[in-house]
Amino acid sequence: MRLLLLLLSLPLLAQTPAPKPESPKPSPARPAPDETPVVRKHELSLGGRTLLYTTTTGRMPIRDAKGETEAHIFYIAYTLDGVADPGKRRLMFSFNGGPGSASVWLHLGAIGPKRVPMRDDGAMPAPPFQLAANDATLLDEADLVFIDPVGTGYSRPVKPELQQKFSSRQGDLESVGEFIRLYLTRNRRWLSPLLLIGESYGTTRAAGLAGYLIDRGIAFNGIALVSTILNFQTSRFARGNDLPFPLLLPTYTATAWHHKRLPADLQKMDLRKLLSEVEAWALTGYSEALSLGDRMTPAQRKAAVDRLARYTGLDPKYVDQADLRIALPYFNRELLRDRNQMVGRLDSRLTGPGPRDLSATYEFDPSMAAIRPPYTAAFYQYVRAELGYESDLDYYILGGGVGRWNMNAENEYADVSESLRRAFARNPFLKVYLGAGYYDMATPYFAATYTLDHMGLPASLRSNIRVHEYPAGHMYYIQAESLKAMKRDLSAFLDWAAPLAP
Repeated sequence: MRLLLLLLSLPLLAQTPAPKPESPKPSPARPAPDETPVVRKHELSLGGRTLLYTTTTGRMPIRDAKGETEAHIFYIAYTLDGVADPGKRRLMFSFNGGPGSASVWLHLGAIGPKRVPMRDDGAMPAPPFQLAANDATLLDEADLVFIDPVGTGYSRPVKPELQQKFSSRQGDLESVGEFIRLYLTRNRRWLSPLLLIGESYGTTRAAGLAGYLIDRGIAFNGIALVSTILNFQTSRFARGNDLPFPLLLPTYTATAWHHKRLPADLQKMDLRKLLSEVEAWALTGYSEALSLGDRMTPAQRKAAVDRLARYTGLDPKYVDQADLRIALPYFNRELLRDRNQMVGRLDSRLTGPGPRDLSATYEFDPSMAAIRPPYTAAFYQYVRAELGYESDLDYYILGGGVGRWNMNAENEYADVSESLRRAFARNPFLKVYLGAGYYDMATPYFAATYTLDHMGLPASLRSNIRVHEYPAGHMYYIQAESLKAMKRDLSAFLDWAAPLAP
């Protein structure tokens, strides 16, 4: 009977599935190995002496709090060879603006050991373009690290959807700040005198970083602001915001003076003296007229229209029809309309042909058209042929990788001057260089000084800021004489902000 029961149970046992072996538990995710930077040795003849230096070119991984890589930041570092204690040498981090611009402009235009020669006035030379030794480089005075924020240059997020995180003022500060922290750590440079240099939106980034990193233990000796914008209310033309009009007026005057569109008596004046006169009226008579609005009497309105037309070189009827508010694109098109030319935004000394119709604004920026081809061609050649870095990625010179930018301003105008003030309050040794071009319409020089004058700094700290003006545009260093002056001024700034030990 027992045998019979056992035999009857065999099919049932056969149908019972055997227990599955346990699947191996996945091992914790390990960060992908870092890209190995490319290291090259170079030499540069400079002022009768030879500089021996090393370049390090690569992409730094930027990880989140879980250790997962979210992006890679491309950089090019220059360090001087033969230094007794490299850890004590000045270290300058550099980036440009946009937002969406790679670091190529300051790199190959101003402070790197190589530069793109332009014509003496900053206009585009005939192709093919060249790359030459830069007598104005700062490499003889500081090690240099050029940073391309995520979405610029060769810097990319690991997933396209992550770009949104980095395309914001806060995300940009956090990622660039993390790059700086990693570079200091990996290269043992925490005790080096530290400096930042930024251009355009790069000045917004630099001021923001000064306030952001001081609370993370990174204090800078100096910040160089090249063509500055800290408070975006000073540049945004919008109904109800009259601030940009008086702050841009001196740049309009300088532009009209350069193109000989002013009345004869103003045309004969020294430019700096003329601008002082215009600045005074901009903050008084012009600002008052704008604030009065419809309360202006006919006599007050006529006086304001006539004065504004006198300082801009425009027809009084045009000024009156514009209600005393001439936004930048309209001025750039109108000033030389009788010649069917338009003036540049980045550099209003440069001109281009006007559109073929009666457009009220300009068709393109002649000054941007002058710089983009030479710098693009020179970088692609330089990064492979001399630095040895191979990549088939598109190097995003300006735009192409960032898209819509989130200013994190909560329905207000973004203003990082408070971040800079906070950095001053926590680090009273901080020094600031502010450089500006008279013909820069993108970041007008008078708007920059206005912002500094409204930061609420105590008198003891106002002396920590030095302002330098140049007879050129946004990239004032592309003009030969302004580049020499910039080198002189930045050298003096470095000696002031981070003096070398005796």
